[in-house]
Amino acid sequence: MGRFLGILENRLDSKGRVSVPAAFRATLASFDTSELILRPSHKAPVIEAWPEPAYRRLAEGLERLDAFSDEHDDLAITLFASAQSATPDGDGRIVLSERMIAHARLEASRSVAFMGVGEKFYICLPEEAERLLAASTARARKDGLTVPRGARA
Repeated sequence: MGRFLGILENRLDSKGRVSVPAAFRATLASFDTSELILRPSHKAPVIEAWPEPAYRRLAEGLERLDAFSDEHDDLAITLFASAQSATPDGDGRIVLSERMIAHARLEASRSVAFMGVGEKFYICLPEEAERLLAASTARARKDGLTVPRGARA
């Protein structure tokens, strides 16, 4: 499976359609799916876009929680109630719901950023992508964050 990389831009039209950049569509294909799961992030004014298999793996984490606990219910509602499925059409376009557009503060005829975040990407205003990049980089630098190496064979 590939990783979504970089920050690319397209425009949102008046019908709520935006073209997923070709590089991101190619990465999506590496997940053996054309289906995206879109959800408003509960951490920032961005739309998270997950390949369906990656979203399914994320949701499997709920199985470790008590099915009737508040923690389980809160996370299940957060993950599923406002999510929507989207499959790019022949021109690579997806349709964003009014709720998604409002959450990310997007406007028709404006640039929309697609920000690669590994196995998912964000859809947001270009200035929000730059803000997130700067803030995350500053925190990583300040805290001396490093990536642990995976298990070696």
